[in-house]
Parts: sequence; C-alpha cells; structure tokens
Amino acid sequence: MPYEVAVLTPEKVAVAYRVASIGSRIGAKLIDLLVIGGMLYLLAQISAILAAFDLTRALGLSFVIVLLSFAPFLYFILLEGLWNGLTLGKFALRIRVRMTDGTPVTFASAFFRNILLIGDFLPSFFAGGIIVMFLNERCQRLGDLASNTMVTHEKPPMLRPEVAPYRAGIHPFEEHIGHLRGMTMDEYVALKRLCDRFPMLPPVLQNRFVAEIWEPFQEKRGISPIPGVHPIYLMEAVIMRFGREQGLL
Repeated sequence: MPYEVAVLTPEKVAVAYRVASIGSRIGAKLIDLLVIGGMLYLLAQISAILAAFDLTRALGLSFVIVLLSFAPFLYFILLEGLWNGLTLGKFALRIRVRMTDGTPVTFASAFFRNILLIGDFLPSFFAGGIIVMFLNERCQRLGDLASNTMVTHEKPPMLRPEVAPYRAGIHPFEEHIGHLRGMTMDEYVALKRLCDRFPMLPPVLQNRFVAEIWEPFQEKRGISPIPGVHPIYLMEAVIMRFGREQGLL
C-alpha cells in the first residue's frame, strides 16, 4: 500500500496526498469517542434533571436512548460534512477526510461514510474492514469505498511550495492584478511551476500552457492583459503577491 496517492487537480497539477495511517485514524477515533462520551454524559444529566420536574420520566428515558443510539453518527456526519472533513479527533491529529479526487468531502459522502460506521462496531465487519484497509492503496475502510472518500494527512508534501525564485518585494504589476481573495494553493502551485519552467520550454509549449493555465485564471480573476507586456510578468506578479500575503516568500 503506497504512502502517497496522486490526483490531478482542475488546474492540471498532479498533487500528492499522504494517506493517513491506520494508527492515526484509530487515535483520532478514540479522541472523538471520548468527546462523544462526554457529550452524552452531560446530555444524560440534563435529561435526568428535566425528568425530575413535571416532565414524564418516560420522555426523559426515551430522549437518552435516542441520543445514545444516534449521537455518534450525528457527531461524525455533521462535523465532517460542515467542517470540511474534520472532527475534533482528526483536527488534533492533523488528518482530514477528502474525496478520492482530492476535493473537499461533500455532505452526502460524509453522511454515507459515517452511516456505515455501524459495521465498525460489529466484530465480523470490523475485522473485514481492517483487512480491506490494508488491501487498497488509499487505506479506505468500507464506508470510504462506498462514499468514494479517503483520509489524508494535512499539509501534504507537494502542497508545500518552494520559495519562488524571485526577490521578495513588490512586483511592478501587482497593482494591476488587484486582490487575490479566494485564490487557492493549487492555483498558486500551478502558476509558480509554470513561471519556474517557462524559460526552459519551447515556444509551442509556452503558448499552450499560457492558454491552458494562465488564461482561465486570468478570466476568473478579471485580470486584463497589458498591451506589450508578456503574460509571464503578470503571472510573476500574481505569485509574488500571493506568496507574500501567505508568508511563502
């Protein structure tokens, strides 16, 4: 089972994600179970207090039973679906649920992968799930296979860009490109790699990559071309500004 998996981003950049080990996933799950246990204990105490008043004891008991039955599933579904693949345990151990193409996990996938957690609590399914994790390249359990998700470590190596080979400072065209709010790290990596390799590329590939990588980004960000200025200088301005704003230079 490889330690990394590679996916192709929409920006046509191959990005490697470091697959979370079984040990880190079990550690995160234990933290989450402790959190869930604490939450259930507090809710049980609240339910007991409510039942001590005029509310029926049967209603309080039913409330506790429902919480005990569904709280673990709701915890994982809501946190992973609304917190971009994180739970408190995953956050603590710096791992995250992603779709297998590297994109953020969808709420529907978070729902299906965690509904199947019931299999993890059954001895036969649990043993089979562990075996499955060892046999597939993304270390996916049964819920991951069903929902097309995987668990990866945060800050994968290929998403840590090297310092751009340009002097730190203000690029003369930075004012022209405007703000870069919402620009992603994948976009930065794609533009930076193109700038790094641009002088070594033949003219045919230079024009091709400008059309395939820079022009869609330029249109998306509303950056207008400058007559007589080659696009490479605008690309340099983008990576200089973004790199400085993100502390990469």
